[in-house]
Amino acid sequence: MKRLGIAIGLSLVALSMVNLIPGRAHEVSAPSTGQNPAAINPLKVALLKWYAANQAPTIFKVGKAPIGIAFDGENLWVTNRGNDTLTKVHPSDGKNLGTFKVANQPLAIAFDGANLWVTSYTENTVSKLRARDGKSLGTFSVGNAPVGLAFDGANMWVVNARDGSITKLRASDGKSLGTFAVNGAESIAFDGTYIWVPGGTGGAYTASRLKLDGTSAGSFALDGQPFSVAFDGTNIWVGVSQTSHGALDKLRASDGKFLGSFNTSVVAAALAFDGADIWVASDTAVGEVRASDGQVLGFFNGGNAPLGIAFDGANIWVTDYLGDTVSKL
Repeated sequence: MKRLGIAIGLSLVALSMVNLIPGRAHEVSAPSTGQNPAAINPLKVALLKWYAANQAPTIFKVGKAPIGIAFDGENLWVTNRGNDTLTKVHPSDGKNLGTFKVANQPLAIAFDGANLWVTSYTENTVSKLRARDGKSLGTFSVGNAPVGLAFDGANMWVVNARDGSITKLRASDGKSLGTFAVNGAESIAFDGTYIWVPGGTGGAYTASRLKLDGTSAGSFALDGQPFSVAFDGTNIWVGVSQTSHGALDKLRASDGKFLGSFNTSVVAAALAFDGADIWVASDTAVGEVRASDGQVLGFFNGGNAPLGIAFDGANIWVTDYLGDTVSKL
């Protein structure tokens, strides 16, 4: 099935299959995982972090068709694909701190420690904006249909979906430092040493690991078509689509060893790590997966099409592509 930009993969018809549990207005029934989403995690109780189903998410309006989301250490930034803007959101109360015009069809967004970087899917550019006030600091040409971003501490790496490549931009001035071939990629992550880019076509799917000069540091087999990737401090997690369901593939970052594939039922359009668990945004629900063993801990309502996800140090935030909102879980 053709993907809409970076994320809107599975048929939205599936949204009608999501059932809310009476008495738990913000919890979604797990799609046949065999797990019990009603169980309370005692470790989270001890940390005063109650199971997410017991907390009603707070929902805030943003722009039209929000998809990407990033945290800058103080505020959240949301890309609104439908009206070519960014919305800046204060995490404590969801207050809208400003709306900023960007290039057409903004998708991915990343923070470099001082500035925000945003891809334009149709203009083949990446824009740089100052986080303090949203001021534009430049627009830089990249490859065809940029859909993913990762920052390595000095450079911004951009996934170009339609020409099978990634572009390396120097964060200080946006200068292109090279373009490297990675076929079929849609997502990208940095593990502190290497750049990881899942991709492939025709059933031969791999996670490519690159050194910071763009040369290969290995390619590691995946057991499904990849759509998203995240790093948990030790391991790489890749959201994949298999024949009948979605899953998370887990690879050890140090050597690429395959550590398992964990059935999530839904295909992850985006992933986030909260320090203990991997959070999955699909187009039907938001899932929580324990990073230590891949156990699905529950599924939750993230709106009509929760396609983007981020962690702000305390809460998970999810964009609702069809609802024009962000939810705080």
